[in-house]
Amino acid sequence: RSMLCREFFVGLSKRTNQRGAEILADAFKDYAVSTVPVLEGLHLKSFCSMGGPGLIIIGSSEPAQKALKIMQQMSDHRYDKLTVPDDIAANCIYMNLPNKGHVLLHCTAEEFPESVKVFEKLKDHMLIPVSNMEKVKVDGALTCCSVIRRVKM
Repeated sequence: RSMLCREFFVGLSKRTNQRGAEILADAFKDYAVSTVPVLEGLHLKSFCSMGGPGLIIIGSSEPAQKALKIMQQMSDHRYDKLTVPDDIAANCIYMNLPNKGHVLLHCTAEEFPESVKVFEKLKDHMLIPVSNMEKVKVDGALTCCSVIRRVKM
C-alpha cells in the first residue's frame, strides 16, 4: 500500500486532555487530528497501535472496539484491522526497515499465546517477540520504552 495517512488519533484520558490534542494539531498543521475517548486504560495505545501502513492493531475488549468505531467514523481512510484477544498485546511497534521490510515488535507467546497466533497471520511482516513482563508490572507497554523517528536513507 503506497498511500500514507496524514492523521493523528489522540486518546482523551487521564493522561491527555483536549488541550494536548489542540497543541498537537497546532504543531502539525498539515495533519488531521481527531480525539478518541479512552474509557478504560491509561492511553489509546493501551489497546491500539499501527501495525503498518493502513493497518490498525486493536484489542477485542468493548472499550477498544468502541474506540475503533470512533476512529473509523472520523477518518476518510479505510484502515485494515487486526483484532487480537488481549488488549495490551495490541501495543506493538511497527518499523519499515531497509533490507528487512515490514517488522513488528510484539509481546511474546509466553505472555499472550492467543494474540501471537493472530500476529502470525501477518505473512508479509518479520515478527519479533519482545518480553513485556517487567514493564507491565508498572502499567508499561512496548511503546513506553521507545522513541520512534524517521531516518532518511
